[in-house]
Amino acid sequence: MADHFRTDVDWEDIRIFIALARHGSLSAAARALSVNHATVARRISSLERALGDKLVERRPDGFVLTASGARALALANDMDTAAASLSRGGESDGPSGLVRINATPSLMQGFLVTRMAMLVGRYQALDIELATNMRTISLERREADIALRLGRPDDGDILAKRLLSLGYGLYASAGWSRRINAGKIPVFVGFDEANAHLPEAVWLDRHFPRAHMTFRTNTQFAQAAAARADAGIALLPHFIGRADDALVPCHLGQEPPSRDLWMLTRRQESRGAPIQIVKGYIEDIFLAERSLFEE
Repeated sequence: MADHFRTDVDWEDIRIFIALARHGSLSAAARALSVNHATVARRISSLERALGDKLVERRPDGFVLTASGARALALANDMDTAAASLSRGGESDGPSGLVRINATPSLMQGFLVTRMAMLVGRYQALDIELATNMRTISLERREADIALRLGRPDDGDILAKRLLSLGYGLYASAGWSRRINAGKIPVFVGFDEANAHLPEAVWLDRHFPRAHMTFRTNTQFAQAAAARADAGIALLPHFIGRADDALVPCHLGQEPPSRDLWMLTRRQESRGAPIQIVKGYIEDIFLAERSLFEE
């Protein structure tokens, strides 16, 4: 692919290409831009013709960038940032641009949302997009700019920083805690069949193989709600269990292991001002509230 955009490239094609790269599907990009998916497909084809190269590949779970598409997106994002600066009269009160963060549903809902919203109040030109995905997202395919993952990553050209050790415990309502202390056989709240492979579900099955599972769901927040409603005992991250005044630790003689939380970024973009700001902020909030997570 040529080193620079050709003169016949349409800015609207570039804008739609950025949206497709960010959202991963024709329908999601179309909704974000208030156009129909046929328009998105047509604009992407137009940009590929103008550049003389294939920019995206369609896969069963959506579109991903080719190597040429990744290079084009880096230039397109620079153009988008410059256009945003021009629309503000060329002035900027700090870093600007979109930073997309991917994390587990429990981390996103239980910790990140309110805290990342405060960062936007500090930097008005910074746009934050938070998303959860049950499958493993790819930074190299630019499905996110920053990813928070449990367990040491094995990605390619990715920078990884360990944030902390994520501790777990068994939590229940006060009523269930009293029943356990009185010798009642425990029953549990856990993951549904589709998520039975998760480490938390595997640990619970291994250490309490004959226990009755009264309630199953696919998120730890739903499990916490069920435990709060007296359905049984839930294996939860401490940051969920400790933050819920209706739940108390329930000690059954088995202590679940902790898991390391890692922050990942693409090596070639790790020094960009918006990503640096967000990375530093994420490190700071986890450090400041470490006691909420660790043993």
